[in-house]
Amino acid sequence: MKKSFLLALSIVLLACQQQSDSDLKTLFSLPKKLKEVSGITYFPETKLMYTLEDSGNANEIYALGADGKLNKTITISNATNVDWEDITKDQAGNIYIGDFGNNDNERKDLCIYKVAKGELNKENAVSEYKVSFSYPEQTEFPPKKKELFYDVEGFFEHGNYFYLFTKNRSKGFDGTAFIYKILNAPGVQKATKIGTFKTCDTYNHCVLTSATISPDGKKVALLSHDKIVLFQGFKGDAFHKGKQTEIKLNHFSQKEAIVFKDNKTLLIADEKTNKVGGKVYEFFL
Repeated sequence: MKKSFLLALSIVLLACQQQSDSDLKTLFSLPKKLKEVSGITYFPETKLMYTLEDSGNANEIYALGADGKLNKTITISNATNVDWEDITKDQAGNIYIGDFGNNDNERKDLCIYKVAKGELNKENAVSEYKVSFSYPEQTEFPPKKKELFYDVEGFFEHGNYFYLFTKNRSKGFDGTAFIYKILNAPGVQKATKIGTFKTCDTYNHCVLTSATISPDGKKVALLSHDKIVLFQGFKGDAFHKGKQTEIKLNHFSQKEAIVFKDNKTLLIADEKTNKVGGKVYEFFL
């Protein structure tokens, strides 16, 4: 059976076992228009959350207010949504779109789009530049089924670099994930692998779907369907060499997006699957 079917089946089964003591606080339901949210980023000064959808959807980003209502829709006219999997911002407020969804590990057109902060006031915006990249370790497209390491659904920008956390789709899944580093600059680049770590060994509970770093740069949070992997106490960008903690959310759904609201608070969004999810939650560390 395909993993997408198994995930849907797991959601149906586990929805019946949701624990009432989940520490997730539901903030609002996503607009019905947004059925496949794949990333979120947050602007505290305006209290706006920007989001996007993945493959098969429009080349648009969406601003949501604190009440969850759609504030504005922004078309990125010179960008194509092959498989947009995450969205992040830098300290200046520029937004970055990660077009690096790679379910079959076959793509050779992976990229990140920069959308300047000033473009966010327009209905039709343009990407200032595109960062095209590849993984030097990948030499086959696709690799062998036991080496499907080159999908990504989570990244963030920090210190003028992008940090990507891979989604392992390999046969015999064991929770292995890679961290790749890419300079935030236009042009064609080779991603540098800077680390390897493991989550856990059950695919639907341990595969990574989003990533975020705290405003103070001291915490990295990675998301799965029912838990958070938290890194703290690291030096520089050796995130995986810090203390790794698994935080169970006691809530299973197709969670696809996470961002720090402040240094102690996370926002999490999930897709609606079989009447479960389609909401934005708050979680206090």
